[in-house]
Amino acid sequence: MQTVDLRGVSCPTNFVKAKLALEMLDEGETVEFLLDDGEPVKNVPRSLKGEGHKLLGLKQVESHYVLTLEKVGE
Repeated sequence: MQTVDLRGVSCPTNFVKAKLALEMLDEGETVEFLLDDGEPVKNVPRSLKGEGHKLLGLKQVESHYVLTLEKVGE
């Protein structure tokens, strides 16, 4: 599973980087995004779900969050 570290990346740049990472994956592949607390952890999961991707999990690990997502075809 690929991990994309978006900690320290502000909104909406973190969403754009997440979308670019998903474009590199095949449908059905999973990816983990590392997100900061606050706006990133609120906005990025919601936006990616709105794009049709499947949220598999969101958990806090130390001072950041790990969002696990499955790519759904365009």
